[in-house]
Amino acid sequence: MARVLVTGGAGFLGSHLCGRLLAQGHHVTCLDDFSTGSADNLREFEALPAFTLARGDVTEPLTGQYQQIYHLACPASPVAYRRDPVRTWRVAALGTLRALELARDCGARFLLASTSEVYGDPLVHPQPEDYRGNVDTQSVRACYDEGKRAAETLAADFHRVQGTGVRIARIFNTYGPHMAPNDGRVVSSFIAAALAGVPLQLAGGGRQSRSFCYVDDLIGGLVALMECNAPDAHQPVNLGNPHEITIRELAETITRLTGSGSALVDAPAEPADPARRCPDIRRARALVGFAPATGIEQGLARTIAWARAQGASSR
Repeated sequence: MARVLVTGGAGFLGSHLCGRLLAQGHHVTCLDDFSTGSADNLREFEALPAFTLARGDVTEPLTGQYQQIYHLACPASPVAYRRDPVRTWRVAALGTLRALELARDCGARFLLASTSEVYGDPLVHPQPEDYRGNVDTQSVRACYDEGKRAAETLAADFHRVQGTGVRIARIFNTYGPHMAPNDGRVVSSFIAAALAGVPLQLAGGGRQSRSFCYVDDLIGGLVALMECNAPDAHQPVNLGNPHEITIRELAETITRLTGSGSALVDAPAEPADPARRCPDIRRARALVGFAPATGIEQGLARTIAWARAQGASSR
């Protein structure tokens, strides 16, 4: 058993990670300021003696004694990170610095939840970890993209200079229960619209493609990467599902699985929206045996069932 800190533990991914770690017998502290996370995601853990909830700001100096630190704290959905772009960058960069300082001081192994957004609108497809990306530093997405790129630089420097054991996970589109219906992510937005019987808005006509990974598979990859002792485990690792579909195909699948009569309506393209996004996961396979097992229809069916259980219903 380890003492583990999960920053951003009340969020979509963080709450699933807390659950997985608790199930494995670890003592878990969740640090969250609840600016985007939800206390509802943590209800089932509140009474567990191995779980501690700490309300706090990751950009402030952090204290504690841990063996592992999973650093997930950062606004991650488009709605959230565009709301206050300066704060988004501060959380992504300064928050990572604070978490790394804590890892250094207590000798903890550190995992950074980075993102496929570091590749920007990629000119290489699928994206391998050695691709340096195509990011517009002036775009409305840059606060998140560049914040995470700065976070990766900090993690690499702490490893190189301070000797901190770091892991860098570049997370591609992930979906599943605990996604907020109004967070601007395409899966949650489409499910909410389909269950409400309103049109699904296809930005740019839905011609862009994405690769969607079910949350259970992604969390398994994060834990395996944290536990990995390979000499090169400090290098960035893509985690995602390499099965690629268009946004229109996603919308068609969701309306079919929900039994919704919602129309699919073309809408203006989102600013700086990448045309394609798909991970090359050969490094993850070789390093930790990562192989997503949940197909898109199976994962969407589980996510839709969860959304319905929250009170939504198809008209």
